[in-house]
Amino acid sequence: MTPWRALAAVTAALVATAALTGCSGGGEKWSDRCDTTPDGIIQCAPDKRPAPPKISGELLDGTGYDIGTDRGKVVVVNFWGSWCAPCRAEAADLEAVHQATKGAGVAFLGVNVQDGRDAAKAFERGRVTYPSLFDPASRIALAFEVPPNSTPATVVLDRAGRIAVVIRQAVREPMLRPIVDRVAAEPTASS
Repeated sequence: MTPWRALAAVTAALVATAALTGCSGGGEKWSDRCDTTPDGIIQCAPDKRPAPPKISGELLDGTGYDIGTDRGKVVVVNFWGSWCAPCRAEAADLEAVHQATKGAGVAFLGVNVQDGRDAAKAFERGRVTYPSLFDPASRIALAFEVPPNSTPATVVLDRAGRIAVVIRQAVREPMLRPIVDRVAAEPTASS
């Protein structure tokens, strides 16, 4: 990435953050209503979850995507970059949980940030089978209160599309699988 592109991406993120802060009136963030575990995982009780974020964009393969098409499923959203060593380390674990839970109505979605499309495609090849949105400016991360500098990060959405869990660190299968299973087992009425 050229210095000018990097500056433009940072500027866009700052402007978007300022706009989101201005809209909130300096009030409480949705994550303030949730519990944070000692290891930094944010978990929201069903009655404290924020409204579903609106997420759409272009997948790495060039096709369009809208998160609304996965409503009714638990969706695991992973923010990653090909330049990110922890992202490389967690890819096999994410794929393992994806394969183990897709029969239970769980979908996985990657969000590639601060990257080039060719590098992102090369990274994904042979590592994961689920799709990834191409988001070089990290705009989607802002909808989740995931700072662009906290890559990797994983967000678990409940069946109603609301944020249930945010993990701002690399994940491993033994950590992620019980979280996904718990959210997938929630009664549909509370979602």
